[in-house]
Order: sequence, then C-alpha cells, then structure tokens
Amino acid sequence: MPAHSPKSRNRERELKSGSGGRLDFLVLNRPPALLQRAASEPPSPRHRAVQQLEGAGSGLGLRRDSGSSSGCPPPDEDCMKLNPSLLGIALRSLLAIDLWLSKRLGVCATEDSAWGSARPIMKLIEVSGHGIPWIGGTLYCLYKSDSIAGQEVLLNLLLALILDIVLVGIVKSLVRRRRPTHNKMDMFATFSVDRYSFPSGHATRAALGGRFFLNHLVLAVPLRILVVLWVCIVGLSRVMLGRHNVTDVVCGFIMGYLQYSLVEYMWLSSSNLQTFLRLW
Repeated sequence: MPAHSPKSRNRERELKSGSGGRLDFLVLNRPPALLQRAASEPPSPRHRAVQQLEGAGSGLGLRRDSGSSSGCPPPDEDCMKLNPSLLGIALRSLLAIDLWLSKRLGVCATEDSAWGSARPIMKLIEVSGHGIPWIGGTLYCLYKSDSIAGQEVLLNLLLALILDIVLVGIVKSLVRRRRPTHNKMDMFATFSVDRYSFPSGHATRAALGGRFFLNHLVLAVPLRILVVLWVCIVGLSRVMLGRHNVTDVVCGFIMGYLQYSLVEYMWLSSSNLQTFLRLW
C-alpha cells in the first residue's frame, strides 16, 4: 500500500485526539478569510447582554471619576458643612430651652391651666404695667402738680414712657417673633405690633419705671422693696399668662434698664421745662 500522505496522517491525528484538540486545531489553522467572516457575524444574545453590562459598568466608573474630580467641594467647605459653628448650636439650644421653660411656666395661660384660678390676679398685674394707665396717670399728675421740681420729674417720666413705646414698637416690628402658642389673645388694649412677642413691653416699662422711681422719688425702704417686687412680679406674670417667652422678658428688662440711662442723658432741666411750658 502506498505510504500515507501528510493529509491522511493529519486526519488520523484529529480522529484520535479529543474534541478540544480538534477545535483548537481548527481555530488555529482557520484561514484569514474565515476569521474575518466570523468577526462580521452578529453576536449571540448572551454575548450581547454581557457586552451591555460591561459598557454600563465602565460608564458608571467614568461618571464617578469625573464627578469626584469636578464636583467635589474643597476640603474647607466639607469642614464647614460637617462642623457647624458653635454659635449656631448655642443659639438653637438656647431657643429650645427658652420654649420648653416658657411652656412649663405658663401655668395661668388659660382657665384650665394648673393655676388657672390665679389668672384674674395676673391680668390685674398686667394692667398695672400697661402703657395707657402709666401715660394717663403721668399726665394727670403733671396737670395737678404745682411745683417746678415735681413738674420736671413728671415731664421727664412722660418723655421716657413715650420713648419706651416707640422703641419697643420698632424692635417688635423688626424682629416679628410670634407669641407663644399657648397664649390666649385677651390682652388689655392691644395694638397692631402687640401680636409680636419680642421684647416684652411690660418688662421694659417695669424696669424703666422702677429705676426711675428708685432714683427720683424719696421712698422709704419698705416702699423701695415693694417697687423691686412689683418689677419682678410684672415680668413673671408675662410668662405665667403665656404672653411672652422667658427671653422676651429678660431682654425687656435689659432694654428698659438701658432706656433709663438714655433718659438720664437727655434729661430736661427746669429751665428747659419753663421754655417747654411757655410753648405749651
């Protein structure tokens, strides 16, 4: 028999070897035309799904890298966002304590409150610190006074009360802090700015009037003590009635104290008083 040709020997090797070896041999020995044809054929659905997942993953990676490089804020801004100022934290904490304490002390806010039976007495104290009785009483005493010294004191007290009403109205219209939610709007002789809470006009008037009386009226020690007690009770009644928060009253006391210093600085003497009375 003739010797086996190289082609027949190669075919025998393919038959003897497994399927993996045959596939490898066919792929390695495939002509370039067949390889180009296989590359031009459309991929299978499974292969297409794998390609889509790989493309989506690479796109997310690119977007994440671009966002981290372009949209990342500077380190200083990160520190400012993660570490808020101590002043802001202190103010928010003070506000929370103020609201909580004011609600706890509002024991006469309504008739159904814990001390609702004492509400009429608190409203009487409220009227004693109102601006209308103060201005009306000062005008009456000024009309009845027949001494220059008394008229000088009363006229400056009248100017101080008018100054207090103007300043408190301006501050309330600027701050516009609402009154406590548990407040019952049944106040005596209210005006448009009285729907706001900061500062307490009764507290400013009580501090101003108390300091005025202690410095310009000759009072015995028991009366001076009563004046101080009246100032404190007026401020406390504003919180107990639910009219104001604690900070409204405290700031009102400070404002009234400073207003008296302004009145002392602008004090009208007896000579200026005579000129004013002639003009009147």
